[in-house]
Amino acid sequence: MMVKHFFRFLLQVKKSLCVLMQHGTCVYSSGRKGPGSPTEYRTTYDLILRILRYPRYIYTAKTLYGDTGELIIEELLQRGHMTMSSTVKTVADRLTQNMEEGRSMDYNEVTSAFSKLVETHFLQRCPPMMATTTTTTTTTDTATPATPATPATPGTPAAPPTPESFPDCYKVPHVTLTGRGKRQLSSEDGEDQRNAKRAKLDSETHGDEGIYWQVNFERFHLHFRDQAIIGAVANKLDQTSSEIVRTMLRMSEVTTSPTATCTKPLSANEIFRSLPTTYNIPRPILDQYLTLLVDDPMEFVGKAGESGGGMYVVNLHRSLANLARATLESVVQERFGSRSARIFRLLLRKHHLEQKQVEDFAMIPAKEAKDMLYTLLSQNLVQLQEIPKTPDYAPSRTFYLYTVNQLPTARMLLQNCYKTVANLIERRLFETSNSKRLLEKSQRIEAILASLQASGAEPEQLTEVEEMITASEKQQLESLRLHINK
Repeated sequence: MMVKHFFRFLLQVKKSLCVLMQHGTCVYSSGRKGPGSPTEYRTTYDLILRILRYPRYIYTAKTLYGDTGELIIEELLQRGHMTMSSTVKTVADRLTQNMEEGRSMDYNEVTSAFSKLVETHFLQRCPPMMATTTTTTTTTDTATPATPATPATPGTPAAPPTPESFPDCYKVPHVTLTGRGKRQLSSEDGEDQRNAKRAKLDSETHGDEGIYWQVNFERFHLHFRDQAIIGAVANKLDQTSSEIVRTMLRMSEVTTSPTATCTKPLSANEIFRSLPTTYNIPRPILDQYLTLLVDDPMEFVGKAGESGGGMYVVNLHRSLANLARATLESVVQERFGSRSARIFRLLLRKHHLEQKQVEDFAMIPAKEAKDMLYTLLSQNLVQLQEIPKTPDYAPSRTFYLYTVNQLPTARMLLQNCYKTVANLIERRLFETSNSKRLLEKSQRIEAILASLQASGAEPEQLTEVEEMITASEKQQLESLRLHINK
């Protein structure tokens, strides 16, 4: 069917499917008509849109595990899935290439970084293939004899491997890999030598054949969530409080379920022992900080017991809900002013209020309160709920209550953000296409200036080339770059 739809040769369709399955963006299932029916392939836009976050995944790995972790994540994102030994060799060679002459990267250092990524669940094993299914082989160098995508039944999404469903998901195999990274040969004569070495290395065994690894995207998303909570604590309280919350999240990052509403309970003694040595916080001061976090209205931390000096948890869902609430309040204040924000916060706190109650509680004149409520209502930031006393819905016998539905309102603002970004992208493309000739001229002149500076040209020559762009064109370029960089 795909061959007929895309007007492509069968081999090209097979290769395309192999690439999609190699990167985990496509899953397959047996035909709906039973045994013997054609295999069906399915993909979802969520898996494909993860590509937009690849730079953030790589930057996070660099922040946590340095250049080695960055290159490990980059290689796995680029190739979909790889064995541990192949990843270690490739990363060690790339690091060696950027080192000074005479220095090289040891395989053991890359292996240690790889193991740390697995221990913190940023990497996971690809799920094993089902024995009853057959896969299409590919002729590309990066493709493997068996793809890691598990068959999924039609109509059900393919869930990523989890420790509960796959016991060895985060088990690092024993790899016999010794040596150091090698520099690539830059001469043309070395191409045949590299090909010969590659064929020799492919035949070597390291003890992890058939065990492929992939990036655990959900773990990165949980890390982004934790960073948002830590940043909110730092802005609301201080840096020491955020470090305490960071320690609690780090202690429970592997043991807490991704869908849990809060972390595992941690005693004050465990938190005190796990704090970084740079934060020399006495135990009484730590207890005061924990009490402050528990009593804070944002409810970042909750108390779950009294044993071990007190048991504490980080309220994940409640923290995110409060962050969304604070964002909604700031949006209302920026767009409609402080008095409208006061009414909005009042409705969030009281849930349902009549117009007269809003006027009294907010201490705003009746006419102004009415105008602000209708403005918020027209923007779908506030909802009006009718509660009739009689079935005829007579206005004189009906209560009109104003309320705020936080989740739908947050989704509406998120959609508005998406539309805004889309409009900015469209505007940037429009401005670029209208000034295409001017941009090409500017690029040519910059290239000429760079070549002249490299050859040591006279200042008069450089000035003459720069004057090829008039003052009006320079002003137009500055305005264009200002719009593009928004």
